[in-house]
Amino acid sequence: MTNIIDGEAVAADIRKSLIDCVSQLGDAGVTPTLATVLMNNDPASQTYVSMKHGDCEEVGIETRDIKLDPDSKEAELFDIVDELNADEAVDGILVQMPLPSHVDERDVLRHITPEKDVDGFHPENVGRLVAGNPRFKPCTPHGIQKLLADAAVETEGADAVVVGRSNIVGKPMANLLMQKNGTGNATVTICHSRTDSLAEKTRAADIVIAAAGVPEMVDGSMLSPGVTVVDVGINRIETEDGSTLVGDVEYESAAKKAQAITPVPGGVGPMTRAMLLWNTVKAAAETASIDITLPWS
Repeated sequence: MTNIIDGEAVAADIRKSLIDCVSQLGDAGVTPTLATVLMNNDPASQTYVSMKHGDCEEVGIETRDIKLDPDSKEAELFDIVDELNADEAVDGILVQMPLPSHVDERDVLRHITPEKDVDGFHPENVGRLVAGNPRFKPCTPHGIQKLLADAAVETEGADAVVVGRSNIVGKPMANLLMQKNGTGNATVTICHSRTDSLAEKTRAADIVIAAAGVPEMVDGSMLSPGVTVVDVGINRIETEDGSTLVGDVEYESAAKKAQAITPVPGGVGPMTRAMLLWNTVKAAAETASIDITLPWS
């Protein structure tokens, strides 16, 4: 019987554990604080930021909600980030993507001080991750690690295929899976839009992580029985009955092959938000030099 990996439930457990961590910090006079900066009018981004604030409120993390007109100059955004970098009360900074076309995303990520980069995208933090000494793991790959652990999926010695090579998911996910530790030690293949014979590679895998941003590109014919499937994609498509959300995996056919699979929605998405809280609490504890035990460290 296929195990449907419930990201909502695992994320709720993490948030519950973080409440205790935040309480420990509070006893020491520290209140973790996350600042979010929104510079677009995208309704999905606005909803996502609002959900993040709701999660923070649940566990006791303070928030700063900063909105900037999308037509503002890039320098105005940098000024805001500089102010947040210098603010000792702020532990984590998140600049919500996407940014307007006149703003260089890479420059913005480099502008955030690495100690407050709770997304884990600053070049220094990327380098530490690759070197096996991460400060902050990017939230989506970190959340996937937690889902695999909770589902008792063995990564050591497994053949894993990551479909997608983005800096946000694909590359860090592959790196985490190959790290020499209890949640790694996998043999990893990264596939992408230029990969020949993709189905041959996914059929040879014990674990398939689909993160290419292409609706339902992986189906059951591309999988072997007993595989674990993690679907990172979330795509809105039009149907005869209106629009619906689908992942990068064609769920019905894949679920017939998989021993474990994440649904869309309710799989990876909630874990991404949960690990943002995790990173923010970690940042606050490290800045204050307070020793706490984070859930599933």
